[in-house]
Amino acid sequence: MNILLWVVLPYACLTVFVAGHIWRWRHDQFGWTTHTSQLLENRLLRLGSPLFHLGAFGVIGGHAMGLLIPAWLTEKAGVPEGLYHFVSVSAGTVTGVMLVAGLALLIARRFVSGRVRRATTTMDRILYVFLAAMVVLGMAATVGKNLLGGGYDYRETIAVWFRGIFWFRPHTELMTGAPLVYRLHAIGGFLFLALWPFTRLVHVWSAPLAYLWRPYVLYRARRAPAPTPPPAPVAVRDAARHPAPSERSR
Repeated sequence: MNILLWVVLPYACLTVFVAGHIWRWRHDQFGWTTHTSQLLENRLLRLGSPLFHLGAFGVIGGHAMGLLIPAWLTEKAGVPEGLYHFVSVSAGTVTGVMLVAGLALLIARRFVSGRVRRATTTMDRILYVFLAAMVVLGMAATVGKNLLGGGYDYRETIAVWFRGIFWFRPHTELMTGAPLVYRLHAIGGFLFLALWPFTRLVHVWSAPLAYLWRPYVLYRARRAPAPTPPPAPVAVRDAARHPAPSERSR
């Protein structure tokens, strides 16, 4: 079972993640979009979307730092473990609360607005279920285990196993002693990666970064000549009574 969960499953999900994006790009480029519903409802989206995205950026950054940077490297950089743990838990809690609030608003607008609800696809519903499960497990690990509980140093176990996957040396024994909530969070994370290519999340890879260095677009107005005002009735009458010499010769 350990081999299935901590070796086979990660590699299978990563394979689907890569192959799924290639297939999606080759066969569904018109669907490679956010499928935005801003025109259908904007009040809740205007509040929920920034909270969700800012919280997601913070959570992803925290995961990348905790899983990819070894503990010895931060200690060598002069960051003691106590300070790292304090910053990690504090920042993780703040960004996690933002993510929860934003996700709750985005899910609520799917039920509150009838037009948005009718535009919601089956894959959208599956995506929101996975997101909600991942967020709940992540907050349970951060707040429940580290902030309110006795704490758990995942950098010595889960992070080592995670980095070993990319070196083709996953240490499955490190995951057997990890708390259940961390193991469920890890399994859910890889399943979420396998789901990613088939959802609207593919728009992440199409961020318009070129706009950061593209030249400015200048718009110049083409002003048409002012229209000639219509002649006054008196002028028309006088012109009819006293035609010009050229018109008399005709």
